[in-house]
Amino acid sequence: MFVRRTAAVLAATAVIGAVVAPAASAADSSPSASPSTAIPSGLYGSTDPTYDGVWRQSLALLAQHTVGVRPAEKAVDWLTGQQCANGAFAAYRADAAAACDAKTQVDTNSTAAAVQALAALGGHDDATGRAVTWLKSAQNKDGGWGYMAGGPSDTNSTSVVIGALKAVGKKPQDISKDGKSPYDALLKLSMPCGGEGGGAFAYQPGKKGELAANADATAAGVVGSLGKGFVAKAGLPYDLPQCGTTDSPAPRDAAANGAGYLAKSLAKTPYLKSALAGAEDQPDYGNTADAVVALAADGATSLAKAPLAWLEKNSADWAAKSGPAAYAQLIFAAHATGTDPRDFGGQDLVAQLGATGPKPSAAGASATPSEKKNDEKKDDGNGLGVWWIIGVGLVAGIGIGFLISGRNKKQQL
Repeated sequence: MFVRRTAAVLAATAVIGAVVAPAASAADSSPSASPSTAIPSGLYGSTDPTYDGVWRQSLALLAQHTVGVRPAEKAVDWLTGQQCANGAFAAYRADAAAACDAKTQVDTNSTAAAVQALAALGGHDDATGRAVTWLKSAQNKDGGWGYMAGGPSDTNSTSVVIGALKAVGKKPQDISKDGKSPYDALLKLSMPCGGEGGGAFAYQPGKKGELAANADATAAGVVGSLGKGFVAKAGLPYDLPQCGTTDSPAPRDAAANGAGYLAKSLAKTPYLKSALAGAEDQPDYGNTADAVVALAADGATSLAKAPLAWLEKNSADWAAKSGPAAYAQLIFAAHATGTDPRDFGGQDLVAQLGATGPKPSAAGASATPSEKKNDEKKDDGNGLGVWWIIGVGLVAGIGIGFLISGRNKKQQL
């Protein structure tokens, strides 16, 4: 959900209809080992935050909250300070005191990720409310969202926004444009069964409207079609069916079909492979973690065991080199499968994530000060939650690495 984003995202904006998904984790492609800009003291990670600052901060805060750790106040303040007056977030604003203007490149992914984090932490209703208002204004006529407002809808961006809507208590099916909801947009990007890549999600249609299977977009599309966000609990277990043949699938049908595609891909190797040019035979750790979340969220937890075990054994070096977003993705995968993130293949993901930024305020107390105060009042009165890396290149539909039930597959959301 889930964009792991590279420096190419802004340069790729002009050709976004032809590029690959904004999905491989910010982790998969550190912008720079030696940042050219000073790292703010409240920010997680030590690499240049220009293209993923808000994204990695949001995932880090959300992951900490998920495991019962209250993030440092200055870390939360850094994130809220990045918001523009209109409610949107850019990937990073070096001078947050300066007002946003037409040159400030705000985007849906950074905004939706921040909403998921701030909504989970609580006490930020004004910030999340303004952000959701902006996201609604950026919705396309097909019901979905592109990375930038006005850009063509893609599976990854639409799914991360669905997670944001759910985080603030909105029903995605009720958020529509010209009668089309986000689920309508995702269904259009779900590939029909029967052909190559059947059941998968495409990132975006090609120039001629063709769809190409994209593993990263599929992981995001499964989670989005289920109406879930980065932090997803396991769905009710079931035997993964064959790709359905109905002409009018419901969102949950599309999610099951996508999960089936991921399961088939992971049956060949316990990890998904990179789609980056020159690295096609290399593991994509971020996308594999997102696939684990997707499978578990859909109820296919048993099929997530092999890739999860592979991550436990092999992801330590990747996460250490990649930083906070990578640790967060692994924590989300552990959470979705009921795995202890403090003993993940012998690694303490929670401590490792915490070491990439300011010391958390408290362990075992995830409520923000405002939430805690409200809870005390209730007692006196008797009383949730990479960027999706926008793919580098102009070959549409190849996968790069995101995330994002009851078992009545015919039931509409």
